[in-house]
Amino acid sequence: MSTKLATPDTDRTLLAVFAHPDDESFGPGGTLARYASEGVNVWLVCGTDGDAGTVDAEMLANYASTSQLRAAELCCAAETLGLKGVDWLGYRDSGMAGSPDNQHPGSLYQAPMEDVVGQIVASIRRHRPQVVICDNQYGGYGHPDHIKLHQATVAAFRAAGDPSQYPGDDAPFQPQRLFFTAFSAGIFKFLVRLLPLLRQDPRRFGRNHDIDLVEIMTWETPVHARVDVRRYLSVKDAASACHASQGGGNGGPFRIIPGFLRKRWFGHETFMQGVPEPQPGAAMITDLFAGVEV
Repeated sequence: MSTKLATPDTDRTLLAVFAHPDDESFGPGGTLARYASEGVNVWLVCGTDGDAGTVDAEMLANYASTSQLRAAELCCAAETLGLKGVDWLGYRDSGMAGSPDNQHPGSLYQAPMEDVVGQIVASIRRHRPQVVICDNQYGGYGHPDHIKLHQATVAAFRAAGDPSQYPGDDAPFQPQRLFFTAFSAGIFKFLVRLLPLLRQDPRRFGRNHDIDLVEIMTWETPVHARVDVRRYLSVKDAASACHASQGGGNGGPFRIIPGFLRKRWFGHETFMQGVPEPQPGAAMITDLFAGVEV
């Protein structure tokens, strides 16, 4: 299901594929906001309903379920970022690795990979993006939904231009660039040192205390692209604030970091280049559309 927010006005298109309502804002929200403001058609594929997320009871007063609340929050964030629309894959949130939610029959974790890939292929062919972005192979912080959507997006990127694969209503289309989110190790090193001083465990970070920052530090990936988003940090913060049920206000999950360091670390968003494979010694990319044919 696709929710359309605006009318395309340019030939440049970017498709972002992420697992949960809030990943688009807490993650590359600055990049999405920047390109949207520059007239790029920015579309989002959201893999799950976020139903496994913890939500304070009072926030559900006007909603029938957690998933309904989080869908409303994502619509708020999408409008704030300037996205053209959202394609909802409709799977249930699988929860963190090892949780009972992994076994839910409607979860993304349990979904046949071919079905997930097929839906992303359909989004690529519908929107015809030159650039696609998604989480890296570690799923950012190890979430199984992030990892599965990384794998599915890589497969969909390769299949979308092949008429023999996943035939459907739209013509085959081959995107030109595939990027994965890449986080600075400096952020995690700072938190690992700071949290014990605040009597918090860096191996139990986050709203649900299920993120191991010490392990994440070992997952550092190369950075091939560095996008300047300093002018869009306020937009990113506003979009993050839409996800109030997930602690999106006042800097979101990284509110513990002092403001001056947030501006320094989050003023540029970084990516690993998946396709085409980067050449050794290549210059840092500052524009995800550099060299793209429109």
